[in-house]
Amino acid sequence: MSGPSAGDMELHILEHSLKVASIEKDGIQVCTHGLIKLAFLASRTRCKFFSLTETPEDYTIIVDEEGFKELPQSEHISVADATWLALNVVSGSGNASNSQPIGVTKIAKSVIAPLADHNISVFMLSTYQTDFILVRERDLPLVMHTLSSEFTLLRVVNGETVAAHDLGVTNGFVKPKLVPRPIIHPLSSPSNMFCVTSLDPDTLPSVATLLMDVMFYSGGSKDSGASSEDSSHIRFFSFSLIEGYISLVMDEQTTQRFPNNVLFTSASGELWKMVRIGGQPLGFDECGIVAQISEPLATADIPAYYISTFKFDHALVPEENIQSVIGALRSESPAQ
Repeated sequence: MSGPSAGDMELHILEHSLKVASIEKDGIQVCTHGLIKLAFLASRTRCKFFSLTETPEDYTIIVDEEGFKELPQSEHISVADATWLALNVVSGSGNASNSQPIGVTKIAKSVIAPLADHNISVFMLSTYQTDFILVRERDLPLVMHTLSSEFTLLRVVNGETVAAHDLGVTNGFVKPKLVPRPIIHPLSSPSNMFCVTSLDPDTLPSVATLLMDVMFYSGGSKDSGASSEDSSHIRFFSFSLIEGYISLVMDEQTTQRFPNNVLFTSASGELWKMVRIGGQPLGFDECGIVAQISEPLATADIPAYYISTFKFDHALVPEENIQSVIGALRSESPAQ
């Protein structure tokens, strides 16, 4: 039986139709004109959902159809074949317990696991403000059917939140067999420590050149020299501008380049360590990767942010928990 809080939770189906794409590192220069416009001059576009994440392999962008028009057609850009929709979970009653863990952990068992059980592939984007669960548009009827018993389902239409009707699909779904989810992909933990932060959009112009430098010009030969001293230090930076809210994920050294009092910090000034999932590109069709990682974290009550990219997945956990997290996740792996 679900607890009384389940009925208080709302699952919002946002109105953005999203594209997920990878830009090769070598091809980023053909895209910078559009990306700078989307990040820093959003008022000149009709884009409402934009996220850019740099990893050692590539840049992953998640962008709505209006924003996608700002990017050139190029052989350097690979686009995932589906249109994606963003879901997020909010507490309808507003009286959620203050001790509730933040990030993906609080939705691991109520959202991520049931979708994995129904073989629905998800793509996660945690931000400073919330967690977005991306699902393929064509999977929406099954998503709604799967989650309707636990959540009040609402759709955002022209900015208004309205009841989501079950799309008329109520039969033909077979109850899945629940199977254990061993972790099958290699895990690694880079040496960097990361900050998850934000800034007031009004201050964005004052740090725009710094952010452009971080996004597009700080990689390359300089970093490869640094990496020889510390091979486990990785390049990772994420910038999101979604419905007017900015979210940033960057390593501790990068935050030190910003002027004082520009970046929001949590009261604890918390630092996060990364668990990187995948030994080779994961692809979009395998289901359950997010569940494999988030369920053990939920069981251990460890908060986490989770960022999927085109080729790998990334979980961020509090610095002090990293050893226990790696231990818990490795215990879920089949014997190597």
